[in-house]
Amino acid sequence: MGLVLILAESAVELVPSELTKHPSVLKLAEKRGKKPNEILLDRSYHYAAMRSLKDADKRGRPDIVHTTLLELLGTPLNREGLLQTYVHTVDNRVVEIHSNVRLPVNYDRFVGLLEQLYAVGRVPEAGEPLLAIRKQTLNQLLGEINPSTTVAFTTLGEYKDLGRLCEELVKERKPAILIGGFPRGHFSKETLNLADRAVRIDREALEAWVVASRAVYAYELAIGLPKQRLR
Repeated sequence: MGLVLILAESAVELVPSELTKHPSVLKLAEKRGKKPNEILLDRSYHYAAMRSLKDADKRGRPDIVHTTLLELLGTPLNREGLLQTYVHTVDNRVVEIHSNVRLPVNYDRFVGLLEQLYAVGRVPEAGEPLLAIRKQTLNQLLGEINPSTTVAFTTLGEYKDLGRLCEELVKERKPAILIGGFPRGHFSKETLNLADRAVRIDREALEAWVVASRAVYAYELAIGLPKQRLR
């Protein structure tokens, strides 16, 4: 009865090697006491440096992942242990999120946490990890999860009422949904080819955290979770 949610192609990565000597990167790295290749790429600080990057419009937005995860981890579905959340990044890494993790609400602290994660691979370093990162493609992750069906949320998909979609998903052994963790644009063809279905739930493109929170709530309604928690 659980749901797997993957933020796919998320705009999270360390500063790529070709940008490490750019003044805006060097300035921020010096301010934070780190090497240029140890800090996250962030459009707010590195806009000028990113102009030459491929797919620049889809990169450098770790704030999207931060906001979306805060939404997801606070949901009743997650608190009941019925939500399995992953972040797949644009540089083909996968962050596995333990349902009990409490992420910092402050964005700068969240960035520091992700940079620590890239450096050591897990947080905390000892004991059971609440966050873990590994080099892995989305295809490999789906192969590991082995979902019974995978649905990609995209404006390129067919229109589907979200409530009806979730009523179908609860009948699945292990449904997975893909939500883009980037600011604009579309999933790559490779990602879309991994999905069994591509659906759109609104006439406009909605922010990742809006789609994620609506999808989780619709799933909660489909399994009757709100009523169960009020008994």
